[in-house]
Amino acid sequence: MMTQNKFLIPILALGVFGILNTEMGVVGIIPIIAERFQVSVPDAAWMVSLFALVVAFSAPITPLLFSKINRKTAMVLALSVFVLSNLVSIFVESYAVQLIARAVPAFFHPVYVTIAFTVAAMSVVKEEAPKAVSKVFVGVSAGMVLGVPMTSFIADSLSFQAAMIFFASVNIIVLFVTLKFVPSLPVAQNLTYGDQLNVLKKPILWISILSAILMNAVMFGFYSYLSDYLQSVTQVSFKIISVLLFVYGMTNILGNILAGKMLAKTPQTTLKIIPLILTALYVELFISGESLIVVAIILFALGMIVGIANNGNQYLVSSAAPEAPEFANGLFLTAANLGTTLGTFICGLFIAGWDNQASVLGAIMFALLGFVGIWIRNRVYQGMLVKV
Repeated sequence: MMTQNKFLIPILALGVFGILNTEMGVVGIIPIIAERFQVSVPDAAWMVSLFALVVAFSAPITPLLFSKINRKTAMVLALSVFVLSNLVSIFVESYAVQLIARAVPAFFHPVYVTIAFTVAAMSVVKEEAPKAVSKVFVGVSAGMVLGVPMTSFIADSLSFQAAMIFFASVNIIVLFVTLKFVPSLPVAQNLTYGDQLNVLKKPILWISILSAILMNAVMFGFYSYLSDYLQSVTQVSFKIISVLLFVYGMTNILGNILAGKMLAKTPQTTLKIIPLILTALYVELFISGESLIVVAIILFALGMIVGIANNGNQYLVSSAAPEAPEFANGLFLTAANLGTTLGTFICGLFIAGWDNQASVLGAIMFALLGFVGIWIRNRVYQGMLVKV
């Protein structure tokens, strides 16, 4: 446990918000990007997908490479790269250079986020670690929930450059408060790269990674098509869709807070019941998708449960390899990105094969598979505790 610092976890949460804001904020301004750089909308979407692909590839690697460096130094370096790339994005006229400016910081995304999770967990006693990590996850949710509409509003009201200034400003603020208020964070347990890679020999780690992939596919596979579902099945206007998405996002943040308490008290039970609750909610959504009132209630509950599940995924992987925290958190980020990609692809196949409503069936399938994976993982985990 580290020395208590009342500023530490709020700064980490703000830092994660800045990182996720840079990653996800452009989701809502793809048409503006296409017009700004005179490219097609699919080409403009590479601003999102390229970043995600780089994160998925680098998440197990870059945290491992930086695992021996003072954690404050690594965070400052990562934030500095984000600031510089944001500043470059303000002035660049070439779309190819713009993509490069997106790809470079994506390599450092896992460095900051994995350290944020690790430092938060180490700043409290072991039993309180899930609560501390859940507070950092508020920054993750805020980056996705608030970052997208804020960026869309700024870009639509002002310009694309103004949105990039917004990204840069948040990261500059985080960099400043990190330099001023975060103490030196030397690595106390200096594990070799070989020691950290040895965790890959643990069957429970691979079961946990697979379970996290399936659970992320549950959450974000359908979420990718949620706006389309609300428009085509529930048949509501874009204004109402915006309100529903905002409600979903705010309850997601509430779920993060609840997750910390639940995972600290009853982690195995929490992990097991979440996919079952998600299954029930998606079944009801499939049955009652045409009713706005029912859908609104379901999305309120769904956002909260997804917030808990997102924390649960991180717990699944990190608790399977506590001896190599940064490396384990990097593997979690890879699992999360792979799960999102898999879920979006499969739910898209369901839509192509049937109709827009069928995307929910893909989520139900992944929820049931996720339950099986977590059930097996819990049995293996309990077996390990008995041996100890």
